[in-house]
Amino acid sequence: MIEREHKCPKCSGTMEAGFVLDQTYGGVGQETWADGAPERSVWTGLKLKNRQQLKVTTYRCSKCGFLESYALSA
Repeated sequence: MIEREHKCPKCSGTMEAGFVLDQTYGGVGQETWADGAPERSVWTGLKLKNRQQLKVTTYRCSKCGFLESYALSA
């Protein structure tokens, strides 16, 4: 996870890094961003082959609770 020091755009509080849980049947993972529009798949729910995928880092304001998410490439 990339650490960034920045202020909340709503109240100027301190933003802290974290992630949003992606809960699935039988497990929990980190939220992931995929490029393009979603296409349904009978077998897996969504087609993801040949799509760029990035883990999502979410920042939370420790003062007001505002969330801001980024899909940063490594």
